[in-house]
Amino acid sequence: MATNRSRPDRCPGIVHPWLADDGGLVRIRIPGGRISVTTLEALLAVAEEYADGRVRLTGRANLQIRAMPVDGAAGDRLAEPALLALEATGLLPSREHDRIRNVLVSPQTGIAGGRADLRPVVAALDALLLDDPTLAGLPGRFLFTLDDGRGDLADRHRDLGLVALDADTAQLRVGAAFGAVVPLAEGADAIADLARLFLDARGTGPDAPWHVGELPSSLTDPVAPAPGADITCEPLPFGPVDGGEHVQVGENGIDASMVASWNGDFVVVTPWHGVLIPEENPHD
Repeated sequence: MATNRSRPDRCPGIVHPWLADDGGLVRIRIPGGRISVTTLEALLAVAEEYADGRVRLTGRANLQIRAMPVDGAAGDRLAEPALLALEATGLLPSREHDRIRNVLVSPQTGIAGGRADLRPVVAALDALLLDDPTLAGLPGRFLFTLDDGRGDLADRHRDLGLVALDADTAQLRVGAAFGAVVPLAEGADAIADLARLFLDARGTGPDAPWHVGELPSSLTDPVAPAPGADITCEPLPFGPVDGGEHVQVGENGIDASMVASWNGDFVVVTPWHGVLIPEENPHD
């Protein structure tokens, strides 16, 4: 599928924010949406020092801070003091891979329900992304989706991912199509291999595709969905849910007082502009 774009992807990150009227809009990737309360508090402290003191949520379960200072001499680069402060939170393990760690996972995975606990797959995929300089060339809008078999991410499959079939196997998602059935323990490697194929296929230049579905031909031969792979469920409702409480977050985001009212060591940012607060922390 050809595109009529004439510029490269400018999806914001930490190092290179989006230049808005009120300053730099910084987007912070948190693969899988899981973040410790301590780290979130550290991020809010940076927002209080350099911006408006609030952290907002995105539809990909990432975080944003508005009105951040920008280095005027460098154009779209975040001012170095603010950049160093964000790095100190641990949320920027690699400046080169800043924008490409877009990994969505079923928010309740490892907490309640689902066919498999996908937290190890998230960790393995993120490690592979960070370890490969080639993968730093992925577009900032490229999305990985890991559905633990409940179907809550069925409408999110854009680029690469998988759907758990049981505790040990999964079927790959390649754009809107299905791919091979693989052992779950090999899922992260299989997805990373497909991401490298995408980079080879997309080429270079300002009009290069941003998504798998924009390639002129299929990335792999389509495969029929395995039994249980083509599953869909409604988004996680707000309020009490299995394993905790799903709190809706408005467009003004969260502040330190809100986080102080949450119990537990960690929360999970969801792709429905919410935060899942587990009733008790599962064993890691």
